[in-house]
Amino acid sequence: MKTTFYSLFLITLVMSCTSKPESSVTESIQLSQDSPFNVELNQSYDYAKITGASIDEYVDVTISSVLSDVKTIKTQEIPTFENTFVAYDKAFSELSKASNNAFMMYWVSTDSVVRAKGLKGYQKVDSLNTTIVSDKLLFGQFEKFVASADYSKLEGHRQKMVDDVIGRFKQSGVNLSPENLEKFKTLTAEINGLTTQYSTNMNTANRVLVLDEAGAEGLPESFKNKYKSDKGTYDIPVINATRGPMMSNPKSEKTRKDYTVMYDNRGADENIEILDSLVSKRYQIGKLMGYNSYAAYNLMPKMAKNPENVWKFVNGLIAESKEKAIQDLEVLKTVANGKEINSWDLAYYKDQILKNKYKVDQEKIREYLPIEACISGMFDIYQELLGLEFRKAENASVWHEEVDAYEVYENGKLKGRFYLDLFPRPNKESWFYGVPLTNGRLTDAGYEVPQAMLLGNFTRPTKDMPSLLSHKELSTLFHEFGHIVDGMSYDGEFSLQADSNSDFVEAMSQIFENWIYDYEILSSFAKHYKTGEVFPKELFDNMMKAKNVSSGLGAQSMLRKCVYDMNLYDKFNPAQPINTDQLWKDIDAEMDVMKWYIEGTHPQGSWIHVNTHPTYYYGYLWSEVYAQDMFTLFKKNGLRDAETGLRYRKLILSNGSQRDVIEAVEEFLGRPSNNEAYIKSLGLE
Repeated sequence: MKTTFYSLFLITLVMSCTSKPESSVTESIQLSQDSPFNVELNQSYDYAKITGASIDEYVDVTISSVLSDVKTIKTQEIPTFENTFVAYDKAFSELSKASNNAFMMYWVSTDSVVRAKGLKGYQKVDSLNTTIVSDKLLFGQFEKFVASADYSKLEGHRQKMVDDVIGRFKQSGVNLSPENLEKFKTLTAEINGLTTQYSTNMNTANRVLVLDEAGAEGLPESFKNKYKSDKGTYDIPVINATRGPMMSNPKSEKTRKDYTVMYDNRGADENIEILDSLVSKRYQIGKLMGYNSYAAYNLMPKMAKNPENVWKFVNGLIAESKEKAIQDLEVLKTVANGKEINSWDLAYYKDQILKNKYKVDQEKIREYLPIEACISGMFDIYQELLGLEFRKAENASVWHEEVDAYEVYENGKLKGRFYLDLFPRPNKESWFYGVPLTNGRLTDAGYEVPQAMLLGNFTRPTKDMPSLLSHKELSTLFHEFGHIVDGMSYDGEFSLQADSNSDFVEAMSQIFENWIYDYEILSSFAKHYKTGEVFPKELFDNMMKAKNVSSGLGAQSMLRKCVYDMNLYDKFNPAQPINTDQLWKDIDAEMDVMKWYIEGTHPQGSWIHVNTHPTYYYGYLWSEVYAQDMFTLFKKNGLRDAETGLRYRKLILSNGSQRDVIEAVEEFLGRPSNNEAYIKSLGLE
């Protein structure tokens, strides 16, 4: 998942530039000399020395500087591109860096004061950002420039940047009446506070399932040993890192159900009420902006444009995949000797099919996927394909001893920097993200390179065993690192254009998941953690034969969430508020494949997307269509074809929003895009 912090997560990138268009603005206050944030261009922050006080200072200095910049823009007698839009891009970049880094420290720091100050700093920056993008005087300066003859002389990415900024200000309520604008700001602030509390509740749930020997039967010995207590029980933390093994392996149906119930109820005691409030407040924003729903307001700047297009897309895929899903369910029932299949049984019986029919044992696969070797192999592929070089930064200043820092080079020139923070720990954000920290942009002092962080929660290594990935987790690693190279590839003129459409951004990382389904690629790094044996070709072939086992059910599961998300934000009626538990049941009945919902659970209370990414979930499938279509060119030319890889980096990854994404995709493919490859990838053709 890609995150972008300009309104918590809305969300979460080839232009050769020779001019230096940044305006010069005197900052009103300066960072102290010893601040860990006081660094030269393209130096990394001194993360190990960050304190709560240093975050406070960094945020306050940034806000002071940006207010000075904005004031200067508003007092320009003759607005030009340089003294309005370029100056605004500089201010936006500084605000984004402060917001991203403050929020990142809230997510990852082991220091409670730093986490608290990071959150507070993020909220201060976000509040200012809300004020800026609805500033009528500032917008008036932008409109004056658009009305001038100089605007008509702009071309390409510069003209698009102006148009996009104008659109974003309109989307942020700048044309509302003073009374409604205040309502908009108040609602936005309330929403951001609620989303933060929701995430905190989810990430601090700390639920543990205690099992005896009978309850743990079927679990891998290495997994059991990791969580065995002094009392002889197995104390399983209910977190993302344990979910796969706990759903696929226990022979006890009760164990699988108990785990699922606990997982789906993380944070629910507080978060159900918070979600109800979020849905209502977002609906109010949509109405303030003149739309019938929040979804209609939120989708307008995306590729999908409106709810009608999303519903058509989602309902079409539901129809396409339903027959396969029903067939999948019948196959699982056969394996279960005719017993009813519940949602907590799906992964278990699928795993039984994989083990017994296809000789694919996920736990055996793990033994060939130690995370260090996977990272090294993944780096080799990305470097070869995209013409980049990753160099580990020795003795880097990081926020935790397990974090690694890398610098990215192209032909010996620094192009970016990224961090890997891969294992769970108390109070750390519990999902998987590619997190932008700095967007690339051209400055008077030179090019400011992008920086990012991969946040993961893979199984922690022990003194006796490395972190071993499942093939699905390997896919997650390739996916999230795809977001990192997406960020590293941007070399455009303006920070504002570093991010692509939010319903396309996943495509640029989803495409890379395909590489681990090629034996030559996988076997180049997948070796047994004890013996060094190369991943067996027979096992790989069996995996490929089994690739689409339950693919219809998998598609329906995702589509069910798309429908839920869209119902929350497109069908809300304040006279009859949605019962968010009943909604799951209604969708199950409407889709008519199986009963997924478990009575007494509230999965919507620990689902990050409906909290911070409303009307986003369809984007995974929307993006997947483009990802699989673009991958056809690699299948044709070769998965290690550097020429195709470089074209992909230059046309797609480096683009951001400098040009229309559909135009960029069509140039890359040499034809209009279609969904044939995606349908084929599910075994539905």
